[in-house]
Amino acid sequence: MSRLLSVDAGPYAPPAPARELTAVSADGARLHVEIHGPDGAPAVVLAHGWTCSTAFWAAQIRDLAADHRVIAYDQRGHGRSPASPACSTDTLADDLEAVLEATLAPGEQAVVAGHSMGGMTVMAASGRTAFREHTAAVLLCSTGSSQLVAASTVVPMRPGRLRTWLTRRILGSRAPLGPVTPLARRILKYGTMGPGSAPHMVEACARIVHACPREVRYTWSHVLDLLDLDHGVRELTVPTAVVVGTADRLTPPVQARALAEALPHCTGLTELPGIGHMTPVEAPELVTGKIRELVGAHIQVASEESA
Repeated sequence: MSRLLSVDAGPYAPPAPARELTAVSADGARLHVEIHGPDGAPAVVLAHGWTCSTAFWAAQIRDLAADHRVIAYDQRGHGRSPASPACSTDTLADDLEAVLEATLAPGEQAVVAGHSMGGMTVMAASGRTAFREHTAAVLLCSTGSSQLVAASTVVPMRPGRLRTWLTRRILGSRAPLGPVTPLARRILKYGTMGPGSAPHMVEACARIVHACPREVRYTWSHVLDLLDLDHGVRELTVPTAVVVGTADRLTPPVQARALAEALPHCTGLTELPGIGHMTPVEAPELVTGKIRELVGAHIQVASEESA
């Protein structure tokens, strides 16, 4: 994604990375990776969600890079990672493994934070060798493991076949999003953010989402529609914190509660009153604080030993 399509000032402006690299996935897909912060600092890996990019994590990167090595990457087809005909939960897992192996030394561990589809990426990779080698703890933000369309409350009507059908048509639409207009901002805010979200937050999310290519958005919508990663939740044995907004229409709190119940080592479920789906943007200090807590609790000793 061109930085011209992102916010160019303030806390949601993407910071310049210390360096960039390309990770190559199992099928040859090339992934754009950014590294921020000092070498040798505790590592944090950030996986963004559907229709987003590394720019989505701007607030977390800006804060954490002062004393962490922050690794953020564009999911295939998003941001500056080229599109690929292969899109599945297996490729999500392959891509995360490739990023971990390209950026972390053998045996080095990181806190991995995933938002929405990024959280699903973590679940898909939970049983993989590289994931287990390199992951000390996990933060799952605004995500779910299955039944995403049926659970969504984007369509304001009673649960059932009609709501599910309408939701599937909306989320899986091929229609272009077009420019970021006042109407586009209102629609995006309704579907993805809490009612109290500040205009600069809505603007940041709208610019990021509208930059996602239409065919990429459409292709990944089908992967999410068929998602079933309940087994991945059970295999996610590292300490895992869960965060969700109470006004999240895409992955409502019922999804987060199910995750917290099924996780082998859930360190806590945080429900944020009035916050929508875009938790890292809507509640940046809290999400950053959760990442810092996990680093301090689970990789602090390793960082001291490397000092």
